[in-house]
This record gives sequence, C-alpha cells and structure tokens, in this order.
Amino acid sequence: MTEAFPVDIGPQYEGDVIRKADLYVEFGGPKAKSKFELVTLNSPAEVEHGRIEVIGPDIFELEEGGSYPLAILIDVAGERLEKETEPVIERRIHMYTNYIQGLYHMNQREDAWVRLSKDAYKMGLKSLRDFGKILIFLYTSELSVIERVAITFITDEKRVQELLPHALEVYHARDERLKGLREEDVDQFYGCVLCQSFAPTHACIITPERLSLCGAINWFDGRAAYQLDPEGPIFEVPKGELLDPVKGEYSGANQVIAERSLGQYNRVYLHSAFEHPHTSCGCFQSICFYIPEVDGFGVVHRDFAGKTPIGASFSTMAGNTGGGRQAEGSLGMALEYMRSPKFLRADGGLYRVMWMPKEIKERYRDVIPENLYDKIATEENATNTDELVEFVDKVGHPWLRGEVELP
Repeated sequence: MTEAFPVDIGPQYEGDVIRKADLYVEFGGPKAKSKFELVTLNSPAEVEHGRIEVIGPDIFELEEGGSYPLAILIDVAGERLEKETEPVIERRIHMYTNYIQGLYHMNQREDAWVRLSKDAYKMGLKSLRDFGKILIFLYTSELSVIERVAITFITDEKRVQELLPHALEVYHARDERLKGLREEDVDQFYGCVLCQSFAPTHACIITPERLSLCGAINWFDGRAAYQLDPEGPIFEVPKGELLDPVKGEYSGANQVIAERSLGQYNRVYLHSAFEHPHTSCGCFQSICFYIPEVDGFGVVHRDFAGKTPIGASFSTMAGNTGGGRQAEGSLGMALEYMRSPKFLRADGGLYRVMWMPKEIKERYRDVIPENLYDKIATEENATNTDELVEFVDKVGHPWLRGEVELP
C-alpha cells in the first residue's frame, strides 16, 4: 500500500472479481439506468491538473449494497496528444481501475460498471476523490504524454441523464470515421488484450470492419493506441495471407490467436459464428446466439433484463460465452458490428437474424434492410421458441423462405 492512497495498486489485482457477498456499493452496471465514461482532450490552459469534483452523493453517503448511476468525465491535456487518442485513454479506465485493490471494472462507454468491495471500504476507500487521485496517478505515471488530468464524478442521476446524450453523440462520431474503410484497404489489423485478466485466452482482432467486442476500440483507435504506447495492451496484427474471404480468415490473425490464447486456439473466423468463431471476453456489448428451431440468430444486449426465446437471460448466456472461449454459435460482439458489411457474412448476415430486443431493433433500424425489419421478432412477438417459430413462419422470414443466398 502506498502512503498516499488507502489501498494498494498494481496489475496483480487485475482479474479479481467482486461477488455480491463482498460488495459494498456498485456504480453503473445492469441495475443502473444511467452511466457512462468520457475522456475529452483539451488545451493545457483548460485543464486544472489534479482537480477532482464529485457531483452528487459520494461513496460514504450511499447505502451499502446499492446500485447507483455514475458518469466519469476525464479531461486531459498534453502537447503530443491528438484528438483520436481520446477513446484510447478512455479505455484505460478499465485497465487502471482493475489495478486498484478492491475495485472492479467491466464494460465501457454507456455500459460502464464499477464495483467496490467491503474490504476496500473498511481500508479507507470511502470517496470517489480517492478513486480519482489513483486514476490521475496512474495516467500520468503510465503515459508520459499525458501532462494534465482533471476528473469529475457524477452520481446525481438527473445530471447523468442530462449529459448522456452528448456522450452518445461523441461515441457515434468516433464510430462514423470507419465508414467506407474496408479490410482490403489496410495492411494490418490491431489486437487488444485489455480483458485478458478476466479472459486469459482472449484477444480482440480489430479490423476496419470489426471493432472490439466492447465497442470502444475501432481500427483508427487501435492505430492511435499503438502509436501512443507501442508496448501496451493494443498491438499491430499483420494481416498475412487471406485464407477465406467469406469467413474472414487471415493467417496473421490465426498466428496472433495461437500466441495470445496460449495455444488453446489456432484459427479464427472474423465473420462467422461457426467452427472457429472469434473468442469472447466478458466486456462484450451483446451476444449473437444461434437458435436451432429456426436455423437463425438472435441478438441480445447487456441492458436487456428479460429472457431470450431460448429461455436464458443475457447474464446466463454471458457466463457460457465469455472467459476467452470460442463458443460456436454464441458470439460476444459490439452492437456496431451489425453495421459492418461483413457482419456474419459467412452465415447469412442480418438476413439470418430472427429475434432481438425492441430497443436494439429500433436503434439499428437504419441498417436493417427494409424488407427484413418487420420480419424480425422482439420480446413483444416471441418469448419462447414456439412463439418465435410461429412468428417467423407467419411473416415469411426471407431466410426460411430460401430467399437469401450465402456468398
């Protein structure tokens, strides 16, 4: 334990999970409606280094065992920093929080989730200001290009809700940069192992048409992260030989998966949920799952509280999908992957999707083909496989009618 902080700090705490019995309080996660993390690059004059502000109740003012809203706003400055490094620095919140004894961090962006253990609270970690001091220490110690850091924590739900739309706009603008860029246009991909503390055999392969499972790192972000910290958790992945243009198999990606999975896997299809699907971590935004009764897929996201037609909730399915496994027919993924022209290209793409929560269906209405939109069931149409079979048969889903040809 350092003299300046109430708890110890170091990578040895990565992978520590805080279970319900050990929980003091949690912020964000599935029980909190409003949460997000956002890093903004400013000029040095705009960032008061070391400033930490808490808007709303602090940890010591909260009821033990509760789930609370949280926004983490981090302002950074540095002469060598560029705008495109914002999401890279933002994703380090996950890494650095998990360095802190008694803190646990999962997910990202508007899905952020932070847990504090009872032991850490007893040791003196009773204020978000202490959390902020540690984050500032780690940012400036680990990344020398960051010269000034100020952090605002917001636990006031109304204020978090007011600021969330702006954060979503920023996330959307970052993702929009990729439009038009294809895997064929670049010489290398990027890999990320930020989640290996929880999923030892997992590595994200990030391409222009497949962003990280957490949804926080696209190809441009991967390039910026590698340039910012060449020895860090995000690295270059040589494409190598294109072995299968439909399934998205590259010799370079295969080599990285073999190395980073400790020999557990030696092949990966970037655009298929079968045979050799991409490994899944634990921070994925959603799960694409195979439904044998309709020979199609369902998609469920982390915030969906109900059960899918196969009778399992997101949390149950996540336990069987994540951990660094290649789980055939159950694929952790970023929701924005559905916008990719290569989304499950080998398996029928969006035309093979038959169920998703209404919220996701409406959010991605612009990318779902017009002749398919009304033929995808939601929780309002089907709560079990019998109802799903009846629905897709009644509406004449194009996959079941044989109107979709695989490439």
